[in-house]
Amino acid sequence: MSQSLLSLSFNPAGIELDRRQGLSRQLYQALRLRVLDGRLASGTRLPATRDLASALAISRNSVVRAYDQLYAEGFIEGRVGDGTYVAQLPQADSLDKKLSTKVSTGFSTGLSTALSTNWLELPVISSSKVIHNGALERVEKNHLATPPSGPPRAFRVGVPAFDLFPFEIWAKLNAAFWRKPDLQQLCYGDPAGDARLRGLIAAYLRSSRGMQCTAEQIVITSGAQQGISLCAQLLVEPGDGVALENPGYRAAGHAFAVAGARLHGVAVDNEGIDCNQLASLDDCRLAYVTPSHQYPTGVVMSLARRLELLAWAERNGGWIVEDDYDGEYRYSGAPLAPLAALDRHGRVLYVGTFGKVAFPALRLGYLVLPPALVQAFSQRRAVDVRHSEVSTQAVMAEFMAAGHFQRHIRRMRRAALSRRNTLLAGWPQAIAGIGSLPGVAAGLHLTVAVDSPRREQELVEQAASVDVEINPLSSYWLPDSSTPLGQRAGLVLGFAAVPEQAIRAALGRLEKVWRR
Repeated sequence: MSQSLLSLSFNPAGIELDRRQGLSRQLYQALRLRVLDGRLASGTRLPATRDLASALAISRNSVVRAYDQLYAEGFIEGRVGDGTYVAQLPQADSLDKKLSTKVSTGFSTGLSTALSTNWLELPVISSSKVIHNGALERVEKNHLATPPSGPPRAFRVGVPAFDLFPFEIWAKLNAAFWRKPDLQQLCYGDPAGDARLRGLIAAYLRSSRGMQCTAEQIVITSGAQQGISLCAQLLVEPGDGVALENPGYRAAGHAFAVAGARLHGVAVDNEGIDCNQLASLDDCRLAYVTPSHQYPTGVVMSLARRLELLAWAERNGGWIVEDDYDGEYRYSGAPLAPLAALDRHGRVLYVGTFGKVAFPALRLGYLVLPPALVQAFSQRRAVDVRHSEVSTQAVMAEFMAAGHFQRHIRRMRRAALSRRNTLLAGWPQAIAGIGSLPGVAAGLHLTVAVDSPRREQELVEQAASVDVEINPLSSYWLPDSSTPLGQRAGLVLGFAAVPEQAIRAALGRLEKVWRR
């Protein structure tokens, strides 16, 4: 297609913007959709921001913001001295027509859900089929660790700056709820969760992630881990293959192993999970991924790789469990659109959590599900816990409705950025065996390479001797990984758990002990 976007904007299929809504977000979504459905082919030249703003009668700043987000997500690219073009992306032909480009206004509801019925045979963990499978034993032999307890310290992974949480506001909202509770809320409720909270979450995801979801697609969970466990219980039969990023989040692997899955570690490169390796797994019908900020390497999955992964799920009738555990933390531009926002065929189950923007002990998360799966997930959750704890959901709903949530996210993002910069600025230089620091564009942690497992162990033990917490990268690999041991070593450091002063003090202690 060589036709310019300006001419497209004047035909009946052109861009129509509602001036009562955010113009830059609408323009971004309109352009993204046209790239995905083929109306804007790779290599198409886009008009200059000033020209497009004039054609649409909007401000140039709105166009600039839309273009910036499209640049960040890989939909468009700049050519020096020659303008802006649609990026070279996998097309239907190059993917052997694996990914349909048909325009869809929502999730398909006619899918064969192929839900597991194993969960009816409780308790699941005692099933002889699970133990015979051996997956659980393989996970446990590799020393699956429980999260560290006690007050946070540098450089604990997975902990946000919850010292900044507005506890006074939360306490007032909580007291107001219990001062005069709605008696109807104190009865057994919907196992999918508080209706008001689900509606607010859906609105937040529509505005911040570009996800076209509704409250009816959301199931509230007791943290992200319960969401992952529900996916394992309902989508996996004993013996099914499940693909996990390798290295990856070991607790997710444990949840799938308990359900009887055969775990396949799939390599991660600088674009995300290796879809060629994934496609070679004949028995695999589910993939668990962390595309916004791969755990633990920190890689952000490219747009091309996201499209390949979606094509794999559509081609195989498979599922993708997308864990967006710290997607709020992107340090340039808006958070990237998740896989669920690109999914046109109801193959992505999106796992979200409040624990990374509030505090881990809140134990509040959610699933965004294809409509055909909602009832089964709600029923399964009713078997487990009947329904969620009431006050936490009600207070979080009020916290969001009053605007505190969005303000807190902005504050947390600024704090994490400042703490990241403190770590990068003070990191000990020229320490034997440690590679260079990576760029950190997103998330709450970073990973730095180490030249050998022995050196990794030395560095971690020396850090512990001066009260500094560092995770070894080698502990994130599945036991039967084909990756050579020498390439599995590294240091995983969270930078958000403690204030800048504590970070600087910890770096000072590290430098002394490592140089010794």
